[in-house]
Amino acid sequence: MIAPLSRLSALLLLLVVPAASLATSLPQPSGTPILVVSGSIANTNGNDVARFDRGMLEAIGTVELMTRTPWYDHVVTFEGVAVRDLLDVVGAQGSEVLVTALDNYRSIIPMSDFESYEVVLALRRDGALMPMRDKGPLFIVYPYDSDPVLQSERYYMRSVWQVKELIVR
Repeated sequence: MIAPLSRLSALLLLLVVPAASLATSLPQPSGTPILVVSGSIANTNGNDVARFDRGMLEAIGTVELMTRTPWYDHVVTFEGVAVRDLLDVVGAQGSEVLVTALDNYRSIIPMSDFESYEVVLALRRDGALMPMRDKGPLFIVYPYDSDPVLQSERYYMRSVWQVKELIVR
């Protein structure tokens, strides 16, 4: 039996242990990684980063988003991971995310966007995987039709396609 003082000591120890030491390891990708998440994250799968292949992203859970965009002339159905869910998986702690594309285009997205809107890291458009030549393999998409505020350059500039990396800061 643990003495009451020992229980209290153990509880105090848990309260003062830094959150980073409570980090967990993510599984290693079994396929080619298509996304790297780094920065202020608690859960990694090596070298202080979290690498994801397509299967790992889909395993987080996917959502569908139907919306008009300035890039297509019809309502498009996107399927992918809610960015807030992905950030939860990696244990993100920060106020913004720097998103980098394959061509090194960069955009900063405030963390509040992921709390206010169902922002999706899309893997599919209209049921098909998105090829690199058409905004794939990953595309940050906002629910533009849900709020007129989202139909502006501010949010269109945050809608990075050909995403390769998210840096939480």
